[in-house]
Amino acid sequence: MVQLSNDCFLGADRLMPLDEALALLATRIVAVTEIEDLPLDAAAGCILAADLTSARNVPPHDNSAVDGYALRFEDLHAAQATALEVIGRAAAGHPFDGEFKPASAVRIFTGAALPDGPCAPDTIVMQEDIELSADGAAVIVPPGLSLGANRRKCGEDVTAGSAILTAGRLLRPQDVGLAASVGIERISVFRRLRVAVFSTGDEVREPGSELDDGAIYDANRYVLKGLLKNLNVDITDLGILPDEFEAIREALAQASENHDAIITSGGVSVGEEDHVRPAVEALGSLHFWRLAIKPGRPVALGQVNGVAFIGLPGNPAAAMVTFLRFARPLILRLSGVTDVEPMIVKVSAAFEHKKKAGRREWVRASLQAATDGLPTAHKFPREGAGILSSMVASSGLVELPEEMTRVEPGTIVDFIPFSEVGA
Repeated sequence: MVQLSNDCFLGADRLMPLDEALALLATRIVAVTEIEDLPLDAAAGCILAADLTSARNVPPHDNSAVDGYALRFEDLHAAQATALEVIGRAAAGHPFDGEFKPASAVRIFTGAALPDGPCAPDTIVMQEDIELSADGAAVIVPPGLSLGANRRKCGEDVTAGSAILTAGRLLRPQDVGLAASVGIERISVFRRLRVAVFSTGDEVREPGSELDDGAIYDANRYVLKGLLKNLNVDITDLGILPDEFEAIREALAQASENHDAIITSGGVSVGEEDHVRPAVEALGSLHFWRLAIKPGRPVALGQVNGVAFIGLPGNPAAAMVTFLRFARPLILRLSGVTDVEPMIVKVSAAFEHKKKAGRREWVRASLQAATDGLPTAHKFPREGAGILSSMVASSGLVELPEEMTRVEPGTIVDFIPFSEVGA
């Protein structure tokens, strides 16, 4: 099971800056160590468990980048056309089977191996640039061709003995393709994380059910499951739990038996109806991160029988924002990923905004292309932590650092595209 250090995050009564919280995560999280061997077809989206080294060159031989004629550069005249005898043909998978000789050329096609030997050709002229003799026995090459033109060298992509992928990498389709290109058939990866998810609240209802007075439909669970699917984890949906200590304690206890992480939304504050905190503490420990952020307080991290517990806010927009900037890197680290930070781009603000010093803040915004300079970020008009439509209408988050207190039109700000964080 994934475990957190028992003494982590002590002294969390103060409001903790986000960077400090994430740094603590990086030092305290112990990743899954179980490894499985998967075929290439099943490896995309998994986390590489061991470095991959190529046993061969890619491409394995010098080859042609074009359809044309292979020749020796030294046989060409510098100032006039050169006629060379065509002595054979080479196509991809069907190399020239003769002996290449000086003052000759071989008809060659894209991807075909260049002839080898003591007089091997080193240059290729494109078929569009030549003329053939009347009988087709010779190719006439105009002057001006460069040495090595249109030649792809052996090992140009990958050299034998080089590391092509490092452990801890989230495998993308192109990574799997690179492994295939060097002949690797199976890859060692960390097994997929097992994550349990549930919502809490007597007022929360399943979509499609009758909505009585004072009740709301559960959006958070569906948002969280969708975000987790993009992290390639195995998800167990525990549904909606009532505001009852014993029901929550029992669900947490059962989930801890066969999961690596448990994620909840709502119920982790200190109100009379917030039973998640005592239920977690009854089975392990709960370390509040009273994070200096907006939206999103409170966010909680703890452990239930040694299994990581993440408690997110009940408000939908806040739950999604804190998942993206807090829970997502935690889940990635638990999964074995080493690089968990999203790409942040610089944009120009097209809005005014005031904030408190000492607090990290996220403004929901959409980008518009600029005719010159940086793209501009346009703020969603409403900021409430419960406004999930703001996350639908926006294309990302403007992240404002603790020291910033005011944004004016034209201020250069950091922007996290939703596409960077699987949202």
